[in-house]
Amino acid sequence: MSFLYPIFLWSIIPLLVLFWRNRGDIIGSTHIIVLMLLVLSISTPVKDSAIVSSVVESRDIIIALDVSFSMSATDISPSRYEFAKDTILEILRLNSSDNITLIAFTTNPLLLSPPTTDHTLIAIALDALNPKYILTKGTSMHNLFKMTKRMGGGQKSMILITDGGEESDIDVLAEQINSMDISLSILALGSIQGTTISYEDGSLLKDKDDNLIISRINPILKPLAYRVNGSFVTSSSSPKATAEDISDSIKGVAKKVKKSQKQYQLLYQYPLFLAFVIFIMLHTRAIKYLIIIFVFLGVEANASFWDIYNLNRAYNYYEAKDYNTTQSYIKSIENISLESQIALASSYYKRRNYKKAITIYKSIKTKSPSIKQKLYYNIANSYAKIKSYNKAKIYYTKALQIGEDKDSSYNLKIIVLLEEKSLPLGLSHPQSSNSTSTKSDTQDSDKKTKEQSGSSGSGGGERKKGKNKKEKISINPKAQKQKHPLGSKVYELINKGYIYEEKPW
Repeated sequence: MSFLYPIFLWSIIPLLVLFWRNRGDIIGSTHIIVLMLLVLSISTPVKDSAIVSSVVESRDIIIALDVSFSMSATDISPSRYEFAKDTILEILRLNSSDNITLIAFTTNPLLLSPPTTDHTLIAIALDALNPKYILTKGTSMHNLFKMTKRMGGGQKSMILITDGGEESDIDVLAEQINSMDISLSILALGSIQGTTISYEDGSLLKDKDDNLIISRINPILKPLAYRVNGSFVTSSSSPKATAEDISDSIKGVAKKVKKSQKQYQLLYQYPLFLAFVIFIMLHTRAIKYLIIIFVFLGVEANASFWDIYNLNRAYNYYEAKDYNTTQSYIKSIENISLESQIALASSYYKRRNYKKAITIYKSIKTKSPSIKQKLYYNIANSYAKIKSYNKAKIYYTKALQIGEDKDSSYNLKIIVLLEEKSLPLGLSHPQSSNSTSTKSDTQDSDKKTKEQSGSSGSGGGERKKGKNKKEKISINPKAQKQKHPLGSKVYELINKGYIYEEKPW
């Protein structure tokens, strides 16, 4: 097996480094494996097969491209040289079965591509050519024809792409062409009136007497083509149209040649399909089958792998409000983590087992102030649910000691007001952190007592959407009409350090 584009394989090296550094993170490591498979696919693996030979009708064509400085003139957009390159690419497309030789010439000729029917190689050679690095100046068709004569090989067709330079001896050139078995087609690039030629810095090309040089089509090109029974073509509206014109003018006779081509079977679709399957399995319930596949292939499914799987399943069941199954998956996790404990406490909270939720929330250790604040808030809510308002007030205060929190401040204010007014306490439906007020639903069950209904809030610190909602405490709607400043009592509790910790996290 080999690769058509092995250069892309170098990108696997940094992926291997990332894989080694994240080998404990099974999900992340699997994503890196998917990326590696994609890189393999882009590199296009192939299986080599036998060389296949076939007989085709082909003409021998020489494309001679003038790369002298005058070809940088812009009287043909974007420049004579760029227009010529695009025209050659179109000629290759139109004459796909022909045996083509590519020569670049200035004062001296340079063979860019030997005769070949693999036009991709010719296009690569043409693209790699940069006239800026050619040191010789001027245009010599005389030296070009001398080199062509030495190549031999029978009858050929030549496409000469040039502006003609300063050539003037038409008789010598015609004699050279007639001495060879060559059919000449000239593509003259430029305009009759001509144009100046600019350097990269914007200055203009001048002669030794400091006169501006005007480059135009050499007038000997047309009579030269007719003198040797060739054809003469000028640039058309586009490279494609020009290539069609010059291709129609080629007079070479096609001959049968034996063409050998190496065939191979493309294999890129296999790593691409495998990457797709692994990615889909990783992000769906089919992840359990992915684990089975890894085990079957001899990949060790360690505890962390199963822990990640179980935690992922617990989150899914939590979203589905199946809290019993959520707890079952969390309890099967071997390595206890911050995420699993928060999820477990939140599931107990949802099942209204507030004392158990408080116990687990209190057992969670973290250095993150923001998570610590959410834990205090959840503990306070749990105490409020079991009407242990004094302890709820303690943990709301702890949350506010860590930093500003509108929900904790709001709930603490409600508790303080309830203590002052001796009003009955109720809990509202959970609201997001952006909410500003809540409403309580009142029920008159036995016409003797009034209780405000509420639903349990969710645990903080969870990474799934909807698990970071906070709940607020509300009082009787009639009591809310009386305005009480947050000031005095609440700030007194916070400032004096109701439960003081220098570093609460």
